[in-house]
Amino acid sequence: MTDEADALRQAADTMKAVRQACPWSQQITHRDLVPYLIEESHEVIDAVEAGTRADLREELGDLLWQVLFHAAIAAQDGDDPFDIDDVAQTLTEKMVRRHPHVFADEVATTPEEVLVHWNAAKAAEKRERTSVLDGVPRGMPALALAQKLIGRASSLTPSPPIPEPVEGSNPSPALALPASESALGDALLTLVAHARDQGWDAERALRERLRLLEAEVRAAEGR
Repeated sequence: MTDEADALRQAADTMKAVRQACPWSQQITHRDLVPYLIEESHEVIDAVEAGTRADLREELGDLLWQVLFHAAIAAQDGDDPFDIDDVAQTLTEKMVRRHPHVFADEVATTPEEVLVHWNAAKAAEKRERTSVLDGVPRGMPALALAQKLIGRASSLTPSPPIPEPVEGSNPSPALALPASESALGDALLTLVAHARDQGWDAERALRERLRLLEAEVRAAEGR
């Protein structure tokens, strides 16, 4: 196997050369790269869920290229430049802080105890945040965003209520609570099919409901 440090440095140097000499790459900005970053991230997910080991290796490389590309762009910023070494150093320092049971004297023998240390370190880093919703990227797909917001909202006491099927409201079979992750997939697919039949936008419907949830969370926080 190739020496990892040398391979990573070679990849970074290759990206630097491309940025300097490729007419297309020279014009690309952070914002221009966003669609490619999203696409490459989803290709990694596909490789994890349905691909081969070779697929995963290739797609992780493509995702790494996006990180290197952003770092190469950032290195040329006239006001606040940073490069891939700065990115790596920042990452290393963060991971050391968030694993005091590995790099310091704290003890964690279960995944739950690890999360306690992780969340405590994260809270110390993000003292400027005033809401449990701060830091949640709103560009996430609606379903992933829903899961994230519900998780954050659950930390409040009391937490904002989440709608449940109402007796007598003629709910579709999809609203019966599924007993497995596979059944959940069926239920979600049924709801999306129903939305399509009605001419509704399922993504928009969930996003609009999430805006209400966010307002309820912030009201519960007194903001």
